[in-house]
Amino acid sequence: MDQHSFFFNALIYLSAAVVFVPLAKKLGLGSVLGYLLAGIFIGPNVMAFTGSQGQDILHFAEFGVVMMLFLIGIELEPELLWKLRASIVGMGGIQVVATTALVAGLAFLMGLPWQSALAIGMILSLSSTAIVLQSLEEKGIMSSAAGQSAFSVLLFQDIAVIPMLAIFPLLAPAGAAPHTGEHTFRENLPGWEQTLVVIGAVSIIILAGRYLVRPLLRVVAGTRIRELFTTCALLLVVAVTVLMTMVGLSPALGAFLGGVVLANSEYRAELESDIAPFKGLLLGLFFMAVGASIDFRLVLSTPLQILGFVLALMLLKGLLLFGLGKIFRLSRDQNMLFAVSLSQVGEFAFVLLSFSRQTGILSLQTTSVVTAAVALSMAFTPLMMMLYEKLLQPRFTATEDATREADAINVKNPVILAGFGKSGNIIGRFLLANGVPTTILDLDSDRIDLLHNLGIRAYYGDASRYDLLKAAGAEEAKLIIIATGSIDQTTDVVKVVRKHFPDLQMLVKAETITDVFDLMELGVLNIYREPLDTSLRMGADALRILGHRAYNARRAAATFRRHDEKALKELSALRNDRKSYLSMFKERIEEISILINKDKTQPWNNEAEGWNERSLLATSGDEEDTASAEQGT
Repeated sequence: MDQHSFFFNALIYLSAAVVFVPLAKKLGLGSVLGYLLAGIFIGPNVMAFTGSQGQDILHFAEFGVVMMLFLIGIELEPELLWKLRASIVGMGGIQVVATTALVAGLAFLMGLPWQSALAIGMILSLSSTAIVLQSLEEKGIMSSAAGQSAFSVLLFQDIAVIPMLAIFPLLAPAGAAPHTGEHTFRENLPGWEQTLVVIGAVSIIILAGRYLVRPLLRVVAGTRIRELFTTCALLLVVAVTVLMTMVGLSPALGAFLGGVVLANSEYRAELESDIAPFKGLLLGLFFMAVGASIDFRLVLSTPLQILGFVLALMLLKGLLLFGLGKIFRLSRDQNMLFAVSLSQVGEFAFVLLSFSRQTGILSLQTTSVVTAAVALSMAFTPLMMMLYEKLLQPRFTATEDATREADAINVKNPVILAGFGKSGNIIGRFLLANGVPTTILDLDSDRIDLLHNLGIRAYYGDASRYDLLKAAGAEEAKLIIIATGSIDQTTDVVKVVRKHFPDLQMLVKAETITDVFDLMELGVLNIYREPLDTSLRMGADALRILGHRAYNARRAAATFRRHDEKALKELSALRNDRKSYLSMFKERIEEISILINKDKTQPWNNEAEGWNERSLLATSGDEEDTASAEQGT
């Protein structure tokens, strides 16, 4: 079979991804590094599966970058931009300007012309949007302070590429013209006119998006053919890409602008949902292209120089970013994550390097060295993130936590709330709104400071410490609500309460069935599965929307909950016997279905639904308690 055919290349790419990505995930390296390793393996410098010249992989890389940047652009909601305006303009602007100035200054001192030095400074000031966002999302820390700061800086960098590409023609030597092999409108124009052409092309895209895109999408929506939305999105991407290519700019930049245009459309969500399934695969292809683009022959010819250049560059950018995080008051561990995550050079550098080579701003030798350094810095990023997570984060977090002692508690309330996270904050606000005095404990110092700014009295400290619980009045309190962030923290608090405060009633939050079983083994009676109430409420609403009467839907949800909680107590004894566990689980599913259908024929039971005094005072909903209440009536 022709090794340069489309299907052969598709086979190689997909096979490499299926082999290397699961292996990397199993080793704890993340999917990004898996794709990079796959690209290195199949690339022209190792196994040469993609062709000795690497032309095929460059086509895949271009397509991956174009579609990736289109999706990034379409996700840029105006509300989000406005919310992050200070960090986008402040952090992003300072980072780009400071890094450009410092790198350009060093390059100029090393003997490069000021035009080449400035171009290298701008190129190396960028970071990888694809790798950073993918890594942060995989680790679930995109919503952290470091994640939001990194997103703001990356967004400013992506936008900054537009003026950079407009400036580059002014840096080109006199008489130089892009050697793209394609005719462009501006190839024979002087530098200032080329800049005007670039500004004009961008203005056309913005105006067309404002006055033409929405009517076009409205017409497409009127056809009621869903596939046309995807077709329309691709048409817009291709159209904008062709326009940008005609004026000599990057197709990737055109796709990014096309996505931003669609972000203002009321059909954005539907377009995004149609294209989203392709996002992971296309990003994977891009990462593989980066891995394959590393010129190992060049690296091996001067290994110390290139590796030293890469490490020095990442260290320089990391120190600048760390200083920037201090200016914007990121906590120490978040600041370290922020600096590590953005210390590489990004995918736009390949675009700018190609443009710089075509216009004669940089020589072929300089471009080759910088390209290899950029690819290596991107390949090192997942490793740096892993080293931070394993080595630096525990040390920095522990050091920071150790600098703040637990707050002195001088109040005694009937309720103690341990944890004020996503569940605890709802519980706490509900109790406070009902006038219930509550002592709030939490281990997140930033959250405690935020609560103080909001006028809510809360205390920093570890609720699993006996002395802290005693100071919080655990001996006199009526109950403690445990809503900490992890099952390990929860079990630690439960053990201390059972040992030292046996009369203190516990209400404990759990997330999974396994957590419920662990808490049952500790003797906890009142366990609340976090998704249960919301899920049953949604299920009852679904029944009501489908035509069931509201009280029947409520009764079905209550019956399901009562018998599901009873079944869990029985299943907990069989958790280590998989065969018996699955058998009983299946029986309980069938039993609950029968009971719900049977319950439909029974008269309305106000007591079971919690509408009278006895049921309101009951502490459990099992059938035995309900039967006792009925006999008492």
